[in-house]
Amino acid sequence: MDFKTLAEEIEKATKMAFEEMFEKHQAENIYSFALYSDEGAMTVCPSLNTLSFLNSLREEEDLYYYKFEPAEWKYEAVGAEKAFDTICYTLRTVLEKSNYDEAQFSHFRSQLFETCIQTLKKLKDEDYFKNIIGEDIFLLFTVSDDGFAQEAMTNIVSMLNSNPYKDEYLTWMKTWEE
Repeated sequence: MDFKTLAEEIEKATKMAFEEMFEKHQAENIYSFALYSDEGAMTVCPSLNTLSFLNSLREEEDLYYYKFEPAEWKYEAVGAEKAFDTICYTLRTVLEKSNYDEAQFSHFRSQLFETCIQTLKKLKDEDYFKNIIGEDIFLLFTVSDDGFAQEAMTNIVSMLNSNPYKDEYLTWMKTWEE
């Protein structure tokens, strides 16, 4: 798999998704954007959430879960669907045609995940999201139905964020052990 080309495709799809969602939902106060994949490394999808959505939740609901878990965000897997579908098709095709053993698959999956993280980092460092929204937003990469160890999540969140959301997320992470 040509991960350099994949990184370019993910960046292009990410920008398309974010710009599309900003155009449609900027009045809802976008505060977060994520990319996520699955444990089988066959998908890359965007997710976006808004403060309006959070404000609509009942008080008894787990606010932090809805605030920081991309699978629960209002616009999960929405935006640039065709571009992300193409990426997912490519990933599935590569995996179906490969005869990866467990170690090779693990390496492939790690490369995919790192490509997504580095794409978000690149866009953050370029102030891509800030230039559109006007302020830093919470950025995240995660894996559905499979998580990173807490140390890895701490590193991801710290690398992608330098805003108050980072500290809030890291504080929330401490409750996971309770």
